[in-house]
Amino acid sequence: MQNFTYPVTLTPGDSPGRFTVTFTDVPEAITWGDGMKDTLWQAADCLEEAIAGRIRRGDVIPAPSKPRRGQRLVPVPAPMAAKAALYLAMREAGISNLELARRLGCDEKEVRRMLDPRHATKLPRIQAALEILGKRLVVSMEEADYRASQNRVTDSTIHAARKTRLGTVNSVTVFCEAL
Repeated sequence: MQNFTYPVTLTPGDSPGRFTVTFTDVPEAITWGDGMKDTLWQAADCLEEAIAGRIRRGDVIPAPSKPRRGQRLVPVPAPMAAKAALYLAMREAGISNLELARRLGCDEKEVRRMLDPRHATKLPRIQAALEILGKRLVVSMEEADYRASQNRVTDSTIHAARKTRLGTVNSVTVFCEAL
């Protein structure tokens, strides 16, 4: 089962409350934030962009390593994790966009859009493609690492929800497993 939650190292920055974020498995993903909430939001955003870049370039998306002591876990936002799951399933099966389109009974452009990190793809369509490849998309929910000011909605929380298309950052994990 492929998990899309990656360990991060938070290193205190040059001013109080500032942290630098590095990902063990995705070395190109480096960011920083002011305060823990902002740092974790920035980490999720940075990870999403790094995974999107790997999909666009046709690079390998590594499986997350086991977190070491002191590391936190940051999930790839759910829409991107679903696209990454499809991308990995296609690579594993060794099939092209054209072959998947033939199996789905659609045009190859639709498969390209499903894999395009900037195109909003409906989850049922990605699920159908994964099922054709013998995979199942599994979504789980867990408590977030932080709460937005004792559950009050703030402008930054709304911005994060719009950016990630989720109500709370770090609360949804997407898995892909063989059927």
